[in-house]
Parts: sequence; C-alpha cells; structure tokens
Amino acid sequence: MRNNKKVLPILENITVIDASSDGQSVGRLDDVVVFIKDAIPGDVVDVQVTRKKNKFREGKAIKIHTYSDKRTAPVCSHFGVCGGCKWQNMSYEWQLFYKQKQVTDALTRIAKIELPEIQNIIPSEKIYHYRNKLEFTFSNKKWLTLEQVNDKTIAFGDGDDEITRNALGFHIPGMFDKILDIDTCYLQEEPMNAIRNEIRKYALANGLTFFDLREQVGLLRNIIIRSTSTGEWMLIVAFHYEDKPVIEKLLNHISETFPQITSLQYVINAKRNDTISDLEIKLFKGNDSIYEAMEGLKFKIGPKSFYQTNSEQAFQLYKITRDFAAIKNTDIVYDLYTGTGTIANFVAHQAKKVVGVEYVPAAIEDAKINSQLNAITNTSFFAGDLKDVLNNDFINENGTPDIIITDPPRAGMHEDVTKKILEIEPARIVYVSCNPATQARDLQLLDEKYKLTKVQPVDMFPQTHHVENVVLLEKRN
Repeated sequence: MRNNKKVLPILENITVIDASSDGQSVGRLDDVVVFIKDAIPGDVVDVQVTRKKNKFREGKAIKIHTYSDKRTAPVCSHFGVCGGCKWQNMSYEWQLFYKQKQVTDALTRIAKIELPEIQNIIPSEKIYHYRNKLEFTFSNKKWLTLEQVNDKTIAFGDGDDEITRNALGFHIPGMFDKILDIDTCYLQEEPMNAIRNEIRKYALANGLTFFDLREQVGLLRNIIIRSTSTGEWMLIVAFHYEDKPVIEKLLNHISETFPQITSLQYVINAKRNDTISDLEIKLFKGNDSIYEAMEGLKFKIGPKSFYQTNSEQAFQLYKITRDFAAIKNTDIVYDLYTGTGTIANFVAHQAKKVVGVEYVPAAIEDAKINSQLNAITNTSFFAGDLKDVLNNDFINENGTPDIIITDPPRAGMHEDVTKKILEIEPARIVYVSCNPATQARDLQLLDEKYKLTKVQPVDMFPQTHHVENVVLLEKRN
C-alpha cells in the first residue's frame, strides 16, 4: 500500500525574531513566516515543519544552534510537556516586553485608530504561586514523556509487573483524553501540591478507579482547588458516580490530613463533559464558600463562582478601572459582563447607582450576595444575554448610564452590544480585556464616537503569553 503522506522539511538555522500572541515564537524564511514551538526570540534553531501553508509554516525547534540571552532556566520539571507555562524559559523582563508589544501591535494593526501613549505594563509582584484556582483531571491514560517511552520498565513494566497508567494532572495540549501526571506545579501556593499528591496516593493505594474519558468508566474525574489571600482553602472532588462508602472514606482522609481545607465539597458528574456549572455541588465538611478580601470589602466565592485567578493583580486591575472611570456621586454606572459583581461592588461607593449585567444567573446571585455582605445598597444586578437585555426598556427602567465599564470574555463584545453602547452615548467607557485582539476590533467600531485616551496593560499571568489591557474611551465633542 502506497504511503502518500508528504514528508515535511527541516528548516535550518532559522533566527527567532519575535513572539506571537498565542505563545509561539516567530521566524522568517525569505518572505514566509514560521511559527515555532519550543524556542524564544534570539534563538537560532533548526525547525521540523509540522504544517505548511502558502504564507506561513508551523513547526517545532529540534536543535538550538545559538541560545538567546533572553532565556532563563525553567523551574518546573514538566515544562515543555504540560503546555501551561509556555514562557517559563523566558526571563520575566522579556515576558513583559512581549506582552506590551502584543497590546501595541493589536491596537496598531487591528484597531487602526489614533492612539495615546501606551503606559508601561504593570508587572505581577509574584511570578510564581500567584493563582488562586487550579483544576486537575484524573485519567487511566497517563501521557508518557519521550524519556518514559524509551525506558521500557517505565512504559511497559519490568517482567510481569504492570506499571500504572493512572494519572492526576493537566490535559496534554491537543489531546483531550491524555493527562500528564503532575508532581509539582508552581502556580499555586502550598498545600495545593500536597493535597493533589495525597489524593493520588490514596486512590492508588486503595484501588480507586481513574476516569476513562473515551469509555466513560471510572470513579475519579476531577479536583478543583481554590484559595484566598485570607488563608481559606476549598477542595471540590468530582466523581463519575455515587459510591457513598468509598467517597466518604476518601474525603474523610483528606479532611483529616489537611485541616487547612475550610470548604470540602463534591459533585457527581455522569455527563460526557467535565463542566459542573449545571450540577448540584454537595457540601461534605466545613463552609459552602470561601471569602476574598479587597480594600475592606469581602467577596464570597462558591464552588461555581468566577473570580480573577490572580487576587493581588486583580486588585491592581480594579484600581486602574476605577481611576479611569473617574466616577462622581451623581453618576449611573453600567457594569457589563459583571460576573460576580466584583468591579460593580468595588466602585459602588463612588457612584449614585451601579447596574450589573451578566449571562450566568448563578454569578448574578453571587453579585447580589456580595453587595449584601458589604452593606452596599446602590447596586442592581440582572441575568441575561447582554445583546437582549440592553434595550430601551431596560435603560428607561434603570437610567441612562454616564459611565459604562465592560469586561467581556475573550471573544470580546457582541456587535449588537457595541452598537447599543454607541446609541446610548455614555460620557466614558472603560474597557477591560483579556484579549487585546478582540478589544482592538471593538475599539475600531467605537472610534466612530469615542476617542481612546488611556491604555494600561496589566500582567495577570506570569510565565504565560496572556495579558490584560484596560483602556479609557471618552466621548468626542
């Protein structure tokens, strides 16, 4: 049988000249752009091409001839396989440089509008152990690294001994059913690693079955570990089916081993996907929520709540948002895509009234609770799709906003929402974005009536290519 699969070439001595917005590096071969994995700007590499198109190539660095002076030694033993911290081999000052460049490039090439001076990116004080939430997956299809495959005793066992393929860790990029077994992750403080490793150890010692995503069998599915700056910890364990004696023994063991866990919960997920937002979360021990504190305010975080995963940088982000908004006590503020109302409650004491809108009903209930917790009485929250909620009747009922704060998901604002904002004509718009490209697209539409006057990038996620950006738009005269 003839093999028609084309052998893709190796490109030699490619100089890496830039970093792309998706975390890859960029080189050039004549007029063709080459997107390269496992390299950083300044490297000179040989590239094994994995995808070939007319105007670009994609590939993987297979040999480094010259090492960039922007490199640093990654701290994590899983680096290069996990895929979670693509820039861990790049010094932090250069991570900030390329994030700043990402914002500038998006605003210049996509928005194509008049730009003010872009402020220097605000770095994160912590470049490791900054996350307050991580999720790990159980699997009986552990991903074997190349070293493990080459070591026959690890991959296949020694003689008649069977080596476990059970794992608790992160999904391998692009392979939905393969999990990399994680020993130490440096993104969240301890006892995160200790909790995860103890759960794995207990499960293996007691013969608990790890989930098979393809076959939909096995007891253990996921764990979610959440923490707050106030020292509270939440653990949620997802099981595939109810087995009360087994579940209780595991949870009791974890509770006794880690008294730091103030909220221990579990969920039965018999679905074909891992989402738990539509499922009942059962409290096993402790409180049903944990609480974050910010500038004297308390924010309730339940098992399904959204909260910025870098608490300390979230405070910086919200302060910038509030400063840009320049709210007076006569202003009506709309907080679009309000989530659990963190920004809305954070700015409420300056405003006459704050109106928050969010698609997820459970988040809106959290937003209302957060107002009650902090004795905030000038907020109103509404659940629904913004493109449907934000109509004339809604505005007549809640008042025309003087200021709009918007913090949409990565896809940016729906075009109907953007058009409605142009129709409403608030004096100022503060746009918080986790995706400078979609933000730039929306800014181009808003440029019809608004001038971009301030731009402030914020690094929320060190060791990754992700960047937040806050901009101020002021209505043209």
